Amino acid sequence: RRGGRPAPAAARARRAAARAALLAAARAWGQARGFNGSADSHVLVPGADGKPAAVLAGVRSGGDPFALASLPKALPEGAYHLAPVPEGGVALDDGTAALSWELGGYNFDLFKPARRAPAELTLPSTDAARRALIVAEAIAATRDLVNTPAEQMGPGALAEAVRLVAQQHGAKFRQVVGDDLLAQNFPAIHAVGRAAAADRQPRLIELTWGDAKAPLLSLVGKGVCFDSGGLDIKPADGMRLMKKDMGGAANALGLAMLVMALKLPVRLQLLIPAVENAISGNAFRPGDIFRTRSGQTIEIGNTDAEGRVILCDALPSAAEGKPDLLV
Repeated sequence: RRGGRPAPAAARARRAAARAALLAAARAWGQARGFNGSADSHVLVPGADGKPAAVLAGVRSGGDPFALASLPKALPEGAYHLAPVPEGGVALDDGTAALSWELGGYNFDLFKPARRAPAELTLPSTDAARRALIVAEAIAATRDLVNTPAEQMGPGALAEAVRLVAQQHGAKFRQVVGDDLLAQNFPAIHAVGRAAAADRQPRLIELTWGDAKAPLLSLVGKGVCFDSGGLDIKPADGMRLMKKDMGGAANALGLAMLVMALKLPVRLQLLIPAVENAISGNAFRPGDIFRTRSGQTIEIGNTDAEGRVILCDALPSAAEGKPDLLV
């Protein structure tokens, strides 16, 4: 002892001994509970006071983005940290741990609040952990867009989501709406979306960002905010989840968020043709023929194949910029 306090070496030795004793007790407890370390399984290990003292968890693999995703909502509320991995265990880097924990703690609470907060994971503030949180934020934003019902996520609302992202990252935003699509040579997008209500007009949404001299990355995402199938109407079971038909746009926007947040050395273009495939007197019909942006004509065989029709305008528009990579 020095000055009444344990010497650092002695303190470290005692902590190591305590960890070893806890690990031995945890292994015995886990074995008694039938814990075998299978993926997504866990067991709480009680301490002398009966409260949880440790958690044994089975993880998928060291690099799996969902390695710990089953834990945040399953564990009691509170803060946890990763203990040293025993021999034969799976070690997780800070990035994988942070990403998987954030993914597992996700809640879509726009309409129904979560019953409780997920458990928290305390990690060192490393570059890998910080990057993982940026990735998790982009994934959560993508999930929110897809989960939002069509009533709240029409073409206009999707455009507003893009505008807010552009504002956050200092990007440029524009949209071509309604009959202006015809004037600016986006006839296929107009044809698919023209039957929607006046407040849900079709549009082409564009976000641009980055150094004009950098390689051009173009992202194109299908933004069918709801798909009734059009005149070739879907049955009820097929229509139930069609709020997700704008998932391509949501993923493209999430990726754009990630590119800008990480300040990647690219010139970014995001294009989203946003429509609602609705039914009214002016809906496009099977057998109709339209001239697309590239000048080619297409015949509509089935109005429930609307996604490829709107991409017939969006993809040539992206190609006009001669991108180095088009996704």
